[in-house]
Amino acid sequence: MELMEKIKANAKKFNKRIVLPEAWEERTLRAADILIAEGIAQIILTEKPEIVHREALKFGLKNIERATIIDPANHAKKESYADLMVELRKSKGLTKDEAMKLLENPLFLATLMIKAGDADGEVAGANNATGDVLRPAFQYVKTLPGISVVSGAFIMIMPDAKWGDNGMMVFADCAVHPNPTARELAEIAVCTAQTAQAIAEMEPRVAMLSFSTKGSAKHEMVDKVVEATEIARKMAPQFLFDGELQADAAIVESIGRLKCPDSPIAGRANVLVFPTLESGNIAYKLVQRLANAEAIGPVLQGMAAPINDLSRGCSVSDIVNLVAITANQAAGSY
Repeated sequence: MELMEKIKANAKKFNKRIVLPEAWEERTLRAADILIAEGIAQIILTEKPEIVHREALKFGLKNIERATIIDPANHAKKESYADLMVELRKSKGLTKDEAMKLLENPLFLATLMIKAGDADGEVAGANNATGDVLRPAFQYVKTLPGISVVSGAFIMIMPDAKWGDNGMMVFADCAVHPNPTARELAEIAVCTAQTAQAIAEMEPRVAMLSFSTKGSAKHEMVDKVVEATEIARKMAPQFLFDGELQADAAIVESIGRLKCPDSPIAGRANVLVFPTLESGNIAYKLVQRLANAEAIGPVLQGMAAPINDLSRGCSVSDIVNLVAITANQAAGSY
């Protein structure tokens, strides 16, 4: 059974409640229709019901009537969610009126539903920027204990099985944090190792990437990666980390042996941690397009509840896949 088939089969067993806040958007509605038809998750749509029904009729979708549809402007729990928001943000001076207004934004409503225990996870970003999706999550759901930064990993499945584990690798951070510190980069590495083990079912061999391999170049950006590698090893000694490594030394066995023969992972890394967001984002998109790789994600890591962000260029199948992953995260299997 392929990876996504396993993830979907698990999601069907868990039957989690996943919110899709962009319920007027065609790809989101088509994905919701498939998710409901296949029983992958219970779907909650936050939009005016008349808009959802109108668009579903236009697209010929037969299963949307089985979704839970919540109008952000008018629903039974609006006031209790506002009270929760005020309590959580009282140090910031948030007022009840401000909270009530914010809850009319589907992204804030989805986050508060999760915080209140009325939903298990969220998938958004088909029509919203990452910052807009994550802002409510940072404010109300926050990060896991011991983790200060959220990051985005992609599971990359390549036609050529020689890379990673039978063609599967995990890349991070490709979606969230522009320029992490050494400590933050270490946290990203540890979270990505956990993602690789839990979602991709791999034993992670984590390469901390740079433009230098083991001191071949001197620069403060290299120093950051070296420091992050040591911190990651101390945070999670159960995983293999090595760095700093250039990309070819990390994934090409002959070059890995030549440049760092004593490395436990050089030439056979299956997890690539990039030093900055720009390098990670560029890399995953190039591999996706030039190598015809499937990019599953981004899977957000470090949040205290599963809230996942789509690329605005996502397809319907991307949304379906990410909802299935989110349902598994919500079940605690990851």
